[in-house]
Amino acid sequence: MRLVFAGTPEFAVPCLEACRLDGVELAAVYTQPDRPAGRGRKLAPSPVKQAALAAGLPVEQPESLKSAEAQARLATYAPDLMVVVAYGLILPRKVLAVPRLGCWNVHASLLPRWRGAAPIQRAILAGDVETGVALMRMEAGLDTGPVLLEKRTAIGPHDTGGSLHDRLAVLGAEVIAEGLRRTLAGEALAATPQPAEGVTYAHKLDKAEARLDFTRPATELERAVRAFDPWPVAEGAIAGEMVRIWAARALDRWHDAAPGTVLGASRDGIELACGEGVLRVTALQRPGGKRISAADYLNARPELRGARA
Repeated sequence: MRLVFAGTPEFAVPCLEACRLDGVELAAVYTQPDRPAGRGRKLAPSPVKQAALAAGLPVEQPESLKSAEAQARLATYAPDLMVVVAYGLILPRKVLAVPRLGCWNVHASLLPRWRGAAPIQRAILAGDVETGVALMRMEAGLDTGPVLLEKRTAIGPHDTGGSLHDRLAVLGAEVIAEGLRRTLAGEALAATPQPAEGVTYAHKLDKAEARLDFTRPATELERAVRAFDPWPVAEGAIAGEMVRIWAARALDRWHDAAPGTVLGASRDGIELACGEGVLRVTALQRPGGKRISAADYLNARPELRGARA
């Protein structure tokens, strides 16, 4: 089987590795063009490009797949199948029609829930107790194609955007490997159409969302802190100082204080009044500083220890 892989971020790297099976010829790896990164804003290759070059695979980096030239270039590889994982570019109908077996996509949710750009974080924000990965046959619509295989995982009370990302990346590699092995064995994978009910959209994350609104319930804010770790990282004011909040826990506790009031501060954390309940911040970051514990923060702001109990 001749296969073309298309992906860009770290999430796609395990899937690329999973495609390197006996009986599969990786004809080319498509990834987005190098982008400025770091403080020096120097052009940097994507994680998928780095992995492909390390494996000695041909790399293609078109700005778009909409041009006749880009589509003709893809056709020269004569792929039987194209596997797409977090590529970040739209695949026009003409591209979807190039591979003999079509295009497969690994999506980090249990479709049709959380179609779109940020399914991992949206699942945590919504309080979902389960998510997973879906292997889908691509259509022209946004994540609308029939599902070939899926794998599930629970969302634990301490899962962050980062921990769930890493676990789903592994599951994505497993589902790709299973799909390829079964196809190579001559099996036609059953394509199950997505139900019309239960469709939700995982809109792209915006840094403005990371600003915590303490009029909201503490349980929602705890989920936001977990979802936005490691990016864009939740932010909130503690007694007048805006900080990044890396870890926090919701407490089911009644109070009559204004939202955002410091209710107490100890080595266990800094407790902030919310619209419902209390948010105990346990790890945070001052402007220009590094991530520290609440205990270390209180060493720099000892006046908070005398806050309202």
